[in-house]
Amino acid sequence: MPTKKALVRHPGPRLAEGLVTHVEREEVDVELAVGQWEAYVEALRGHGWETVEVEPADDCPDAVFVEDTVVVYRNVALITRPGARSRRGETAGVEQAVARLGCSVNWVWEPGTLDGGDVLKVGDTVYVGRGGRTNAAGVRQLRAVFEPLGARVVTVPVSKVLHLKSAVTALPDGTVIGHIPKVDTPSLYPRFLPVPEESGAHVVLLGGDRLLMAASAPKTAELLGDLGFEPVVVDIGEFEKLEGCVTCLSVRLRELYA
Repeated sequence: MPTKKALVRHPGPRLAEGLVTHVEREEVDVELAVGQWEAYVEALRGHGWETVEVEPADDCPDAVFVEDTVVVYRNVALITRPGARSRRGETAGVEQAVARLGCSVNWVWEPGTLDGGDVLKVGDTVYVGRGGRTNAAGVRQLRAVFEPLGARVVTVPVSKVLHLKSAVTALPDGTVIGHIPKVDTPSLYPRFLPVPEESGAHVVLLGGDRLLMAASAPKTAELLGDLGFEPVVVDIGEFEKLEGCVTCLSVRLRELYA
């Protein structure tokens, strides 16, 4: 049976100091962000997901973006080596969490860098964004861990956004969606659907036809609703100021051994 567990990590007190790369810095209301995070977690739970809270990393402003610290394929976890040096302290607590859940644990080693937000899984195809935070050595190490398990690893360029999943995610049927101005090469994906808003490119598959989406993408929610999907909308505006999206606030674990 598929599992429905999601790793999450509470926003830390230094959240407002988080890194920004492709956007202008805006003031972040930490108290409001905590409320938005709680609503996000409740949306996961309300759709059948068991949330597993990772040990806080309060000295790391970006630690709430837990997706960047680990990539899981089947029952194997690859602990990343984030491209931003200030984020490397975030991985220890995540390593402990996935080990407790029974994952086989591997690591990205120097000189490799890899952010989980650069990894998009569509069935057994694993797209890896090669850009500012993930380097070629990181891609090679991911390939060495996951290809023996049956993954097909495809490297794609990322230059217009922070991470690959800042540009594209995938629908339950495997169609990749993205906002054209932010996608380097849409033709790399066998099925690609353009969406009208940048934040509309970010969906979390909750199960069935349900899609967790940001409130900042109403036109995309309407489009996907018209296509037969069921948008579940959450406000994550404070995290969007830090280039965050619905995917990076959790790690969804669907294939753990019973």
